[in-house]
Amino acid sequence: MQQNNIPLSLYIHFPWCVKKCPYCDFNSHTLNMDLPEKTYIQTLLQDLEEDLNRFHHQLNNRKIVSIFMGGGTPSLFSPDAIYELIFSIQKLISFADPSIEITLEANPGTVEQSKFEGFKQAGVNRLSIGIQSFQSVQLKKLGRIHDQHAALKACEMVKNAGFTNFNLDLMHGLPQQQLSDAAADIQTALDFLPPHLSYYQLTLEPNTLFYQHPPALPDELLLEQIESKAKNLLEKHNYQQYEISAFCQKDKECQHNLNYWEFGDYLGIGAGAHGKISHSQTNEIIRTLKTKHPKNYLKSDNASLMQSFEVVEKNKLSFEFMLNALRLYKPITWQLFHERTFLPKEELLPKLEKLKNQQLMTFDEKAFSTSLLGKRFLNTIQREFL
Repeated sequence: MQQNNIPLSLYIHFPWCVKKCPYCDFNSHTLNMDLPEKTYIQTLLQDLEEDLNRFHHQLNNRKIVSIFMGGGTPSLFSPDAIYELIFSIQKLISFADPSIEITLEANPGTVEQSKFEGFKQAGVNRLSIGIQSFQSVQLKKLGRIHDQHAALKACEMVKNAGFTNFNLDLMHGLPQQQLSDAAADIQTALDFLPPHLSYYQLTLEPNTLFYQHPPALPDELLLEQIESKAKNLLEKHNYQQYEISAFCQKDKECQHNLNYWEFGDYLGIGAGAHGKISHSQTNEIIRTLKTKHPKNYLKSDNASLMQSFEVVEKNKLSFEFMLNALRLYKPITWQLFHERTFLPKEELLPKLEKLKNQQLMTFDEKAFSTSLLGKRFLNTIQREFL
């Protein structure tokens, strides 16, 4: 059987939060009961086992290159539960390397020092901390359960627990945010020397409280100033921007997210988790979606935890690839495009020619990329491939 060399990751979704944030459109639910920790871990492992059996031929004994535990708030779970999960996963599927990147998302206000230390002992080697802002007034507007003190303390605890690889999540374009406020958030984050920094603009997503009742957000001119100031500060401290909303120190890119953006494969387990699996024998790409609501996901009488799975239509593959890959700041090789979509370069050339004439993209015989102008109009470029 032909070997499938597309990297394979594992995403694990934890659907509960202490409180649902008004801007959040992820599959997260306010925890209004005792955390069903043991049952959920057992169901996650059942979910993974089902995937491995269902997609045996597509996976072809591939090993996983990274694990990402997201949510929701995974840090609501105990270190013992996370240890059991990681230990059991290794019995079901091999790791490409004993030290693969294993990330767990944590929120200030849901952890204490011993918990961070416990996560490290459980096998987690990278934390992603949902700071969002270091200013209490902004955190209150965002509906976060932590304040400035808790945000600062969480950053200290990560370092004290011995994590040398961690990410801080920050948001900008916050309600009534000024340039000085945004710059102060960046500088405070830099004081902790995070290997990785995610920097997202607050957007009003449908099916959120903020979408129904929009707060007053900065105008386009101020947003440009905020982003420019942030990039200057980060460059000054030797952080490189490798993705549209991600900066890192040298060689500290998030390997799990890189696999997403490069259109790699990933198994998705947990309530509402998405997955993507390629089959090199049939040149097909399969999208999966697990049962969304936690109560239904945990029902023991479920015949299957899969809500749906479908083969991506060939005429949609270019768009799906570009939707991901163009987020990266490095050139995308033709070889990567062909390996990940099974399509020839001729599939893209007419549209790339058009975008090149508009000075939005560049390409040569080896690779293609967005221009400096194109990086400002990424949504426009991506729509060209629909």
